[in-house]
Amino acid sequence: MIVIQTRTAVSAILAVSSLVVAFLFWLIYFKEPTKTTFGWVEYLPYLNSTLNTIAASFIVLGILYIKSEQKKKHAICMIGATTASGLFLVSYIVYHNFHGDTPFMGEGFIRPIYFFVLISHILLSIAMVPMIFTTLFFAASKKFSAHKKLARWTYPIWIYVSITGVVIVAMLKICNYQA
Repeated sequence: MIVIQTRTAVSAILAVSSLVVAFLFWLIYFKEPTKTTFGWVEYLPYLNSTLNTIAASFIVLGILYIKSEQKKKHAICMIGATTASGLFLVSYIVYHNFHGDTPFMGEGFIRPIYFFVLISHILLSIAMVPMIFTTLFFAASKKFSAHKKLARWTYPIWIYVSITGVVIVAMLKICNYQA
């Protein structure tokens, strides 16, 4: 059996998370979108919202299961949430590769609200990536005390990021439609 030291694992998680964040920053803010005739790309924000909703639902169910000491069901839900979030990330990358960034066209009082939600979503999603993987590492390596301590911070941030992802898409679609 391979035993991975916690310091090594957390360092690797932080390194990979940094690479993921750097790649996404480049993809969104520097890379020109690849032109495509794939009409389905326009529907990916709806898929992303669905995947975020599924992730948030699994997280809430997982919390309810662990509070009632149903550890196996909790683990299944957390794997489901991680899978939904992973699929979201793939879909998000594909969308931004082919479509690029979507400007917000809303005006008036909704504009600062949108940007508050967007900026908090982005900042917390950056923190969320290593938090999720470290929390999962602690569970997989049976370091349940450390898992529980970190999960108390991870799950509310993960839920917030998942829900605000849906809110951002809704605000973009509604406000950009009206503009």
